[in-house]
Amino acid sequence: MKFPRTRRWTTFAAAGVLVTTGLVSIPTTAYAAVQCDVTYASTDWNNGFTANVTINNRGDALTGWNLGWTYANSGQRVTNYWSSKITQSGQNVTATNEAWNGNVPSGGSVTFGFNGSHTGQNPKPTSFTLNGVTCGSPGNNQSPSVSLAALPGPYVAPADVALSATASDPDGTVSKVEFYRNGLLINTDTSSPYGYTMEDLPAGSYTVQAKAYDNATGTATAERSFTVAPSNGPTIIATPPSISVPEGGSATVNYKLSAAPSGSVTIPLTRTGDPDITVSPGSITLTPTNWSTGVNVTFSAANDSDTTSSTATISATASGYPTLAVTATEVDKDVPGGDNEYITRFLAQYGKIKNSGYFSPEGVPYHSIETLIVEAPDHGHETTSEAFSYWIWLEAQYGRVTQNWAPFNNSWTVMEKYIIPSQADQPTAGVNGTPQYAAEYNLPSQYPSALQSSVPVGQDPLRGELQSAYGTGQIYGMHWLLDVDNTYGFGRCGDGTTRPAYINTFQRGPQESVWETVPQPSCDTFVHGGPNGFLDISIRDSGAPAKQWKYTNAPDADARAIQAAYWALKWAKEQNKQADVSATVAKAAKMGDYLRYAMFDKYFKRIGNCVGPTTCPAGSGKNSMHYLLSWYYAWGGATDPAAGWSWRIGSSHNHFGYQNPFAAWALVNTPELSGNMKSPTAVTDWTSSMNRQLEFYQWLQSADGAIAGGATNSWDGAYAQPPAGTPTFYGMYYDDHPVYHDPGSNQWFGMQVWSLQRVAELYYETGNAKAKAILDKWVPWAIANTTIGTGGNFAIPSDLQWSGAPATWNPSSPAANSNLRVTVTATGRDVGVAGAYARTLTWYAAKSGNAAAKTTAKGLLDALNANADAQGVSTTETREDYRRFDDVYNAGTGQGLYLPPGWTGEMPNGDVIAPGKTFVDIRSFYKNDPAWPKIQAYLDGGPAPTFNYHRFWAQSDVAMAYADYGRLFPTG
Repeated sequence: MKFPRTRRWTTFAAAGVLVTTGLVSIPTTAYAAVQCDVTYASTDWNNGFTANVTINNRGDALTGWNLGWTYANSGQRVTNYWSSKITQSGQNVTATNEAWNGNVPSGGSVTFGFNGSHTGQNPKPTSFTLNGVTCGSPGNNQSPSVSLAALPGPYVAPADVALSATASDPDGTVSKVEFYRNGLLINTDTSSPYGYTMEDLPAGSYTVQAKAYDNATGTATAERSFTVAPSNGPTIIATPPSISVPEGGSATVNYKLSAAPSGSVTIPLTRTGDPDITVSPGSITLTPTNWSTGVNVTFSAANDSDTTSSTATISATASGYPTLAVTATEVDKDVPGGDNEYITRFLAQYGKIKNSGYFSPEGVPYHSIETLIVEAPDHGHETTSEAFSYWIWLEAQYGRVTQNWAPFNNSWTVMEKYIIPSQADQPTAGVNGTPQYAAEYNLPSQYPSALQSSVPVGQDPLRGELQSAYGTGQIYGMHWLLDVDNTYGFGRCGDGTTRPAYINTFQRGPQESVWETVPQPSCDTFVHGGPNGFLDISIRDSGAPAKQWKYTNAPDADARAIQAAYWALKWAKEQNKQADVSATVAKAAKMGDYLRYAMFDKYFKRIGNCVGPTTCPAGSGKNSMHYLLSWYYAWGGATDPAAGWSWRIGSSHNHFGYQNPFAAWALVNTPELSGNMKSPTAVTDWTSSMNRQLEFYQWLQSADGAIAGGATNSWDGAYAQPPAGTPTFYGMYYDDHPVYHDPGSNQWFGMQVWSLQRVAELYYETGNAKAKAILDKWVPWAIANTTIGTGGNFAIPSDLQWSGAPATWNPSSPAANSNLRVTVTATGRDVGVAGAYARTLTWYAAKSGNAAAKTTAKGLLDALNANADAQGVSTTETREDYRRFDDVYNAGTGQGLYLPPGWTGEMPNGDVIAPGKTFVDIRSFYKNDPAWPKIQAYLDGGPAPTFNYHRFWAQSDVAMAYADYGRLFPTG
């Protein structure tokens, strides 16, 4: 199983600074020659909406701008705004630049946003003027034309909907066509025929757009709407729901019906997309006799001389049945490793992931298909930044195999929309402020922790640098946890309805496991919880806490997304398609710029021998930077724009499992990444970080080969005095289980393979000697503790126990660590860990030629394939820890849900939060879960329940393990 992981940070509340607001006068400015187009995307709910507007400057550089538009309805009103100043008179609206974003270079863009209200319909504006000039009309250029093919129907969930556009330009050429779904960019197509298939749409209403660009940046947009109905009637079923076809070969899809028809049903099969893909027969007939066994259809791909893996959509239509689309991908045999057994397994696993309920209606990946699962997320239909980073990585692999980079770009776009907080979600992020110190404690029962303004806090050297570089105070990093279906009901800032909803759980020290957490909204406006929301469970202020927003970043996820972007760029270059991914790669560079917050002490105190909250000196410049990827960074501020405060913190705790020296190397050595980090010190910082991370592995490598826990700059989270003789790494203290203790954070073997896989990629790509030496010692230890049997049987390390400690780090003469030892205390069959482990061995074997590593990797992959099921790959797990569903707090053990004496509150569904309550008491929705009877039987004294779980990250790691092996060992 995957163990719970703790995210911890300290909230900050301060006295507000009053800021007056009012109507803004528009300056009179001599503007440059204007050419422009505008993207206006809105998300509606009830009688409100949020809009984000992007001005694309196609003319001369701008030194100031105002954008005007007119609403169709008098009930459409702007209520608050960010990154611009907005005035409204009747239905006419004008947005004017802020002081920091008025300069827009030729070819550049600027984005602002606002919240609004509406009565009745909320149509988008159809025309915009920039500095008095109508957008979409650059010079004398004639705009292109575009049409969006009529969408067949009806559609029944889960629906595959094929979009097809036709575009032309009367005085030039069409450069690209973008496809949008409900305001979200989902695909960019640069060649005719222009198309994209939206897969597995759930029931709901959809608006889709095709936006064509010509060679002079003129644009035209076509729009259509359709509805996907819930499934309540007979449907056509295709198995598999998507398919890969080898070039020059064929594959089979079986078509059947969900229920017996009264007579014969004729189903024509119509292709759009790659003409090299054909189907035979072109029409099938299902009858009262063969409806359940179905009819096989052969999908074939022509043998051609190109090296492009294209796609086609085959639509099955019949009167009285919803249209069913099957996406067929040609696997080009001229691409190295393009048609071997392991690539075929990758595509099959990829198809399961994309078609088996892993994604929400918004296209957000769930933590797992199953809802009843408790680990780091406390519900299966939450998601993490980890899942998003795995999705991005998965789509990079898909782009390598198929040369279709639209899904990769789409995954980043969905990530950016839903798990990177928008300006509306961090409205005061640009306001200066410093965090106030609050000590961390070892037990939840020691909380709330008092804010202590007397403790010195160091300088944040990144705030001004980043704001100057990017023109915004907004942090470009993922928050770690989303309630995708809004199961808890917090919504956005207490509105109760917006989904996905930002939430948090872990708040109270290393002993707070998932079973002791209280779910809470990331934007706490005191709508739920107690009188002060949820803030005073963890933090005690001298006065009443202020309403505030706050987010926590998991650095390993952001680094993994950057790692994936590097490979996407490399593989796209090999296909001469780097232009397809360049915009996304630039965003990955921006994420790397902000990720440096993870390299700082929590309160920006100096690194090394930092003892005593008041005596450990506050840092200045970069002397509070440990250059490692710590457990988190966090940021927050007032919900009231007039309050005038915000804060940012790093983390003092560093776990080896979070390090990613490969991402550090890529950010420094890839021009498309290094050149798009706009901060002047970013490349220098990441250069230092790469070397420091590799030293960290060296320092923590045991005599056996496994890597020990980590180090902290703040002992016990309170800058306490560590035990005498505690070894140090650049003055930071060794901790065998940094960051959480229930269970120990370095007990899980998964941390080993997650982290060492990155080291193996670095070794493969660069030949780095330190990376090789670490792997040369780690790989034999791991293989010696691995057993691969027959029929899908395998056993890999699961639980680790540590003894001894490393020597104090000496970079000029690293010690052998003969006193630092590890014992494997339990083995297991975790499919995700096995996939990551196989990937580590594969990359290492491909560079070193190590036969044992290659053999073990192949054995693990074949065992995983033998455990395949309809939704992916799984093995049976026994969950004895589920006895803790109804644990009442026990002061002796420290386990159970702790609430401060006298504190009471309510969850949005009315569940009472109070001392004496349990995990399930404040999550009563679990008792309606289809799997709950298994839990209740266990709590009543029955056997521990078993599950076959399908975690998104695990299924992705398995898929990518197949892809890695197929690419690096194309002949097996």
